[in-house]
Amino acid sequence: MINSREALIQTTEAAKATLASYGCRILVCSGTGCIASGSEAVYEEFRKLAKDDHNVVLDFKPHDEDEHDSEVVSDVKNALGVKKTGCQGVCELGPLVRIQKGDDVIQYIKVKPENCEEIWQRSVRQDDVIESLLYHQGEEAFRGPEDIPFIAKQTRIVLENCGKYDAESFEEYLAGGGFTALQKALFEMKPEEVVEEVDKSGLRGRGGGGFPAGRKWKQVARQPEKERFVVCNGDEGDPGAFMDGSVMEGDPYKLIEGMMIAGYACGAENGYIYVRAEYPMSVARLRKAIATLEEVGLLGDDILGTGYNFHMHINRGAGAFVCGEGSALTASIEGNRGMPRVKPPRTVEKGLWAKPTVLNNVETYANVPKIVLQGSDWFRSIGTENSTGTKTFSLTGSIQNTGLIEVPMGTTLREIIFDIGGGLKDGGSFKAVQIGGPSGGCLTEEHLDEPLDFESVKKFGAIIGSGGLVVMDDNTCMVEVARFFMSFTQRESCGKCIPCREGTKRMLEILERIVNGEGELKDLDLLEELATMIKSMALCGLGKSAPLPVLSTLRTFRDEYVEHIVNHKCRAKVCGAMRTFHINPEFCKNCGKCMRSCPVGAITGNREVGYTINSKQCIRCGACKENCAFDAIYVEM
Repeated sequence: MINSREALIQTTEAAKATLASYGCRILVCSGTGCIASGSEAVYEEFRKLAKDDHNVVLDFKPHDEDEHDSEVVSDVKNALGVKKTGCQGVCELGPLVRIQKGDDVIQYIKVKPENCEEIWQRSVRQDDVIESLLYHQGEEAFRGPEDIPFIAKQTRIVLENCGKYDAESFEEYLAGGGFTALQKALFEMKPEEVVEEVDKSGLRGRGGGGFPAGRKWKQVARQPEKERFVVCNGDEGDPGAFMDGSVMEGDPYKLIEGMMIAGYACGAENGYIYVRAEYPMSVARLRKAIATLEEVGLLGDDILGTGYNFHMHINRGAGAFVCGEGSALTASIEGNRGMPRVKPPRTVEKGLWAKPTVLNNVETYANVPKIVLQGSDWFRSIGTENSTGTKTFSLTGSIQNTGLIEVPMGTTLREIIFDIGGGLKDGGSFKAVQIGGPSGGCLTEEHLDEPLDFESVKKFGAIIGSGGLVVMDDNTCMVEVARFFMSFTQRESCGKCIPCREGTKRMLEILERIVNGEGELKDLDLLEELATMIKSMALCGLGKSAPLPVLSTLRTFRDEYVEHIVNHKCRAKVCGAMRTFHINPEFCKNCGKCMRSCPVGAITGNREVGYTINSKQCIRCGACKENCAFDAIYVEM
């Protein structure tokens, strides 16, 4: 049991010695993205190769077994470990594998099970590098992860452990400096000093609102009610966002340590992590971490002999987007339907079970250990004056390098998209980026050199939100983008307040009419009127931000809306209702098959005079084109 500071220090030193003893570590990315690409099979193949090779000391504990594999032979001094790590970042290039020998690390990409034998013989048993499996940019190959521009141009604080350590290993978290911040807080700082340090750091909530974390902690700490709670919002629901999930999967102990420090600072003895059910791996790894910490005595009563008690609980959400809102989230934990309530009182006054509650998201808590260790001045030296530290973003869409990134607040879109992301796919032209998910807005070329921080993006009708960045090129229809996000928020509305329930439904109906070629110019004024009403009158943040994608696209891409309405044209050739089908008489053999296949009788004619398509009657299903054996039917947008 680790029941004192001295015991924790001794355990940490032993963990560091164990980690240093490895002659080679094979680090297989086991983030959700790489697992979807087949990394489990790669991991199993490396395990098999390790067990079958009698010239190595095998020293690793498989994640799915309890026994400790160990095979020792006299002519080898250093151990070899096969480890599952969290997300290594470059998600599109998975499965990702790192071969680590001391400080030397080789990063391999797109590794398949059939590559493992060659990696084993050339890079594990010898010191050779397989160039074909390295990351390439043009003719240049990049050997290590820190050499790859996508990673090298980031500043990793929250994600610093992801990809470096066994995601499920308590010992490896200790070896990397884990729970040093908790030690410092418990033995060298009073609770109010911890709160003050977090407040001075300028750390703002990374879940979307950007409210100062220290101010929230102060409000909870001064409440007369002594029973308090610490709650983590892990209900990451934005389409295209996976930052919090990657932290929970790749570095669960860091999140727990941050929550334990928050509990100590605010006088709370219970912490709850609310994770959406679509994150089963996050749930599994958090549960394992909690069980391990309870077993060794770092969670429970009288932690490290200080008298501080803290217990952790996990609640799984059913995937309702509205449960990302604080009062809806706490209602769900209590076993009630996840619906927001009128405020005040705020969560800091009456949150979970009507008790004072600190509610922050995963990324916010993951910043806390470093702030406690290195101080508020260090944290303030990163980012901007009013938006300190770093921000994680999920970079997706029409971008060369998709994946998980972390950059200082104030980094420009140009740096993120072109320097880190490698520019647009297939030489496409940048059109816009959707920031903040369905609650955010679109930024365009004129915003490429604007700093990304909480204040700057608000000026352009957008929010940073949880950190989703969806990059779009000229093949994107902005009207359809607005319709997609409105469809999402309308579907996710809890229905409690009329402005959101009915207003978003009316906005969606108008947008659907426009993309179907049935819109009118007066619809644009009606959209803006409805959007203004919903923003000002909706009960919670979901409703208040739901119109933002529509408003931002109307402001920047109004000509596309007009084009859809007046010209019945979609310049991106995305909206199927804008298609018109024509028969080319040069190719047509007058067989009549198109007319027979048309479900609405929009094709008329006969063998003698030929056939024509009535565009007004045509439902644009494409059956005629599919059934034409002579390619006589073509489509115009």
